[in-house]
Amino acid sequence: MSMMDYSRLVIAGTASGVGKTTATLAILAALRERGRQVQPFKAGPDFIDPSHHRAVTGRQSRNLDGWMLGKDLNRSLFAHAATGADISIIEGMMGLFDGSSPVNDIGSTAELAKQLEAPVILVIDGSAMARSAAAMVSGYAHFDPAVRVVGVLFNRVGSDGHYRLLKAAVEQETDVAALGYLRPDAALTIPDRHLGLVLATEQGDDQLYHRLAKAALDTVDLDAIEALAHSSGTWSEFVSSTASKSSGRTIRMGVAQDQAFCFYYQDNLELLEAAGAEMVTFSPLNDQFLPNVEMLYLGGGYPELYCDILAKNTTMRAAISRFADRGGVIYAECGGLMYLTESVRDFGGCSHDMVGIFPAETVMRKSGLTLGYRTVECSRGCVIGDAGATARGHEFHYSELVPKGPLEYACTLSDAEGLSQG
Repeated sequence: MSMMDYSRLVIAGTASGVGKTTATLAILAALRERGRQVQPFKAGPDFIDPSHHRAVTGRQSRNLDGWMLGKDLNRSLFAHAATGADISIIEGMMGLFDGSSPVNDIGSTAELAKQLEAPVILVIDGSAMARSAAAMVSGYAHFDPAVRVVGVLFNRVGSDGHYRLLKAAVEQETDVAALGYLRPDAALTIPDRHLGLVLATEQGDDQLYHRLAKAALDTVDLDAIEALAHSSGTWSEFVSSTASKSSGRTIRMGVAQDQAFCFYYQDNLELLEAAGAEMVTFSPLNDQFLPNVEMLYLGGGYPELYCDILAKNTTMRAAISRFADRGGVIYAECGGLMYLTESVRDFGGCSHDMVGIFPAETVMRKSGLTLGYRTVECSRGCVIGDAGATARGHEFHYSELVPKGPLEYACTLSDAEGLSQG
């Protein structure tokens, strides 16, 4: 057991939509410009914000999650990734106290801040308030005494004069430090898409990140932010390896990696490698044939935006179909599963042929967001595990699976409250 100094801060919002991601990216970018090694994290099951974190910091962002992973694993993953960094920044999700339940903090940013013993910076939309900001900060700071709200950052504040009013109000009424503000600037905003923000790999330029860095360097007190992170104190770290040890033999695993299939948790890939997988990437969009592999892993992403190209690549579709017919093992999640059905019907109602392993069609529904934590239990032995094995994950999609023939299911689903989800 060793005492380690991990400078760390959680950046949380009062609610979704206050500009938490913009503020986080601005701070990450500004710290990087100051020459710091910054390790980013994201609270909750989000693939999109971490892609921006990585683009800004040059370090792989990690997901931490109170409900899916629990305290010990969160702490272990944090310590592993934060080693060697000058400062770690954890971007929260939703509002600070919002999680899987309205009456406790499970799955919330607040729960994670407590698990990591990390101070919290609160992001507030300051555009339409002055002294009321003090009431808000006071409420968030005192709601749970175990959560240390140490600073507040205002977003969408138009002038220095307006910020001075907010700062005076907050510092008169609370012990929370005002750390600066960001101006309302459309050029700093990442465009939205049906599954959230547009991925970093699609932005294509560093201009946005430079603008964000400049914005933070202009109006945010970065010295104070670094000092607060360094004040987070040491913790006694129990290093535990979560990886199952491999038997020595490696298995070549083909991992789909392109714009259509891009949602992967970094820690899942590393756990698979630790267990003996040798990752070989391929692109269902651009490659004609499969690499020489014993297993396929098709992750989530946006196949519905690339239906045309996926459908036209008939040699790849045929290769995956043959791989399955020969008894090849395929693990497909979300978009990966969509690709394995007979066809995908896009948002415009057009149907596009896919691999056809499952007798079903995937139909995109603009209003049909399915979102929530899930426990999976194997009702019979399958690639995930033996009958009775359980795993935790989440559902997040606008698609619906419409059976076109008999489908055999291997698992049952329930939500965070334990209610059946089919």
